Amino acid sequence: MRKKQFKAESKKLLDMMINSIYTHREIFLRELISNASDATDKLYFKSLTDSSIASSKDDLKIRIELDKAARTITISDCGIGMTAEELEQNLGTIAKSDSLNFKKENEGADGIEDVEVIGQFGVGFYSSFMVADKVEVISKALGGETANKWTSEGADGYTVEPCEREKTGTTVILHIKENTENDDFDQYLEQYKIEELVKKYSDYIRYPIVMEMTSQVPDPDNEGEYITEVGDETLNSMVPLWRKSKSEIKDEEYNDFYKQKFYDYNDPALVIHSKTEGQATFDALMFIPKNAPMDFYSKDYEKGLALYSNGVMIMEKCADLLPDYFSFVKGLVDSADLSLNISREILQHDHQLKIIAKAIDRKIKSELAKLLKNDREKYEEFFKTFGVQMKWGVYADYGMNKDGLKDLLIFKSSNSGYTTLKEYKERMADSQDKIYYACGDNEEKIALLPQCEAVKEKGFEVLYFTDDVDEFAIQMLMEYDGKQFANILKDDVDLSTDAEKEATQKKNEEAKDLLEKMKDILSGEVTSVKFTNNLGSHAVSLSAEGYVSLEMAKVFSQMPGANEGVKAQLVLEINSSHPIAQKLKDADDEKLSKYTKILYNQARLIAGLSIDNPTELADSIVELMI
Repeated sequence: MRKKQFKAESKKLLDMMINSIYTHREIFLRELISNASDATDKLYFKSLTDSSIASSKDDLKIRIELDKAARTITISDCGIGMTAEELEQNLGTIAKSDSLNFKKENEGADGIEDVEVIGQFGVGFYSSFMVADKVEVISKALGGETANKWTSEGADGYTVEPCEREKTGTTVILHIKENTENDDFDQYLEQYKIEELVKKYSDYIRYPIVMEMTSQVPDPDNEGEYITEVGDETLNSMVPLWRKSKSEIKDEEYNDFYKQKFYDYNDPALVIHSKTEGQATFDALMFIPKNAPMDFYSKDYEKGLALYSNGVMIMEKCADLLPDYFSFVKGLVDSADLSLNISREILQHDHQLKIIAKAIDRKIKSELAKLLKNDREKYEEFFKTFGVQMKWGVYADYGMNKDGLKDLLIFKSSNSGYTTLKEYKERMADSQDKIYYACGDNEEKIALLPQCEAVKEKGFEVLYFTDDVDEFAIQMLMEYDGKQFANILKDDVDLSTDAEKEATQKKNEEAKDLLEKMKDILSGEVTSVKFTNNLGSHAVSLSAEGYVSLEMAKVFSQMPGANEGVKAQLVLEINSSHPIAQKLKDADDEKLSKYTKILYNQARLIAGLSIDNPTELADSIVELMI
């Protein structure tokens, strides 16, 4: 029997196919099962138009057999089969796709829309050589009298010869390579590994994938003893949950699917199930977890949705389907419209992917908006867990996504509880022209700030910013529905009446020399010292002038390789109505120095800033007490 050479390719091309195109060896099983599914689909389609072909979907199966002793994996189908000529055409010519041709040739025929061709490029079969040093294909075509066997050990060529096979269909026998120092091929001869790969890549192939499984079960006649049972087991689910109508699916089914697929003990906080048609047609099933994954804020965390094409997993995590601000979303997308490359591992063109990603982004935002409106308590729990990520989304990419996210943000406020920006604005008094906020470690500390007390006394609401990203996000928003944001800890926020402002300005002019002396005592720690009437009952406070606020400066200082040049320009504010103001005016130089340093350090502590010399502060306070 003469060995034939591959018609269109060379050893170099086949070596490239095996060693370069596919990233993971394990996908060989996905490719062979997909081919078997295509062949089975073709037979089923033929049965719809030819009454002489007895075929029912319920009778069509794909079988996997393992033989450890012989080191073989056998994948068999009862599909349409191939003649000797078709074996040569489809397997002897690399990159010829019979499946794709079949779909094109029968375009418009009744029932063809039910045929889900998976193979597009005719190269998946050759992934077998990544794990096998010899491959045999035994096939009997529909209506054929004899079967034929195609055999190859790689790029050196192949043989085709007649053989025996009782029924129509194809059997692929892989002779698995021996282990090497770096490669474990034995794993593919284990039941658990095959079951794992079927579940991972081919769980939603529409035909049963069966394998003889050995299991240990309790012996009903002998307590504590086990007996070995051997029997066929279906490894795949077949019908994807996401292709069912939502009305047919119970909450328990969604929850079980989520916990099984994404290894979570808890039910998801939100399920998003949608079917989209138009520029791109796809099904999506997404989940928002109740809790952030353990590695969510680590560099090892990988975002992305699983990407399927006709029920076959193409990518386990397609990062391009999710923006960073929704990186916590788990789930999958299934589309027949994807342009795949020949390895079916990445997309050949990203146009369709971008369309799908935009649609998913809109859908997630829409579902979160519904949750915010219809179940406030549940939304607040969600936001406690993942709100920071969405706030970063407002700030990131120069605010490109801020308009789509701003109405999903909620903040604690002096009004008690959480509020949206829209709700805040609706509560604003006619006399209020700005949205006020303050930053701090928590809402309790913010509420105690001198400026906060003064603003609330005016009847204005204050947003409490407790996350590092809050002020950066708000600065990127700049305004909401025509109302500017104002940090009450900035020195340009003054809620005084014109008469009060004039009185305070006069006091500062009269005490100009005193305030300048206090500034000099602090040796460059502040840019100015001034009297104010915006501190309520409190004696002193710090504010900032310029773009960098106190909170921003704190955040910058905590960053790796913190830049010493990024500092807030601090202003020491003294309550002009407080008795301390007169004490300062009456003090001699020595006492003024101590008073000034004590007040400055007190102001730093109120602002949540550290002090350089707490011992000096303590000693100064004691000296003034005795």
